[in-house]
Amino acid sequence: MMKKNIIISLGGSIIIPGEIQIAFLKEFKKLILKLIKDNYRFVIVSGGGAIARQYQSAASQISKITDEDKDWIGIHATRINAQLLRTIFKAEACPVVLDSPHKIVKNNYNLYIASGWIPGFSTDYDAVLLAKRFKAKKVINASNIDYVYDKDIKKDKTAKPIEETNWKGYRQIIGAKWIPGMNTPFDPIAAKAAEQYKLEVIVAKGTDLVNMEKIIKGENFKGTIIRS
Repeated sequence: MMKKNIIISLGGSIIIPGEIQIAFLKEFKKLILKLIKDNYRFVIVSGGGAIARQYQSAASQISKITDEDKDWIGIHATRINAQLLRTIFKAEACPVVLDSPHKIVKNNYNLYIASGWIPGFSTDYDAVLLAKRFKAKKVINASNIDYVYDKDIKKDKTAKPIEETNWKGYRQIIGAKWIPGMNTPFDPIAAKAAEQYKLEVIVAKGTDLVNMEKIIKGENFKGTIIRS
């Protein structure tokens, strides 16, 4: 039976919003292991979270640094988070972190952990490339928000959730420029690539694991669908 390949872009905001979320990661592990038994294969791409922004901010306050410098800091933050995930899933995961979406590894694992790659691209973009590589039709963007909103919900409480939109409509909300450390549900470079590859992206609250299981299984769920 063919494996059902699922790509999850696991936001750093739910791995380490301030402190490492041990209780969440324990339950997340249980869910992934349960679904692996149901013939799913996972690629989990780790974000950087608070640790990335803290290091970027510290460096900026000490020296004049470039966007590329900030990107490299963010990339290495995703890599330490990816190592955390790989260690948690040591018995099941490929022993090598995919620090490039093109990295050659054996394809007989049910779980792969990936991290950031190169400056100019976020882990969302890496997730899109990995979806193409593993022939997955959708990317689950597990973040700290339950929907994409028509405005920044943190700044404007009148913002309304969007259940479904296309890529043009989504880019009108978030803009077109990538900025290191930017906080958007799915970054503009990744959005453009997802549209090119005709991928569906689902933005949902990653800590709601009951909802996450529904998304993975193709059941009715709470979140935003972005597609062509």
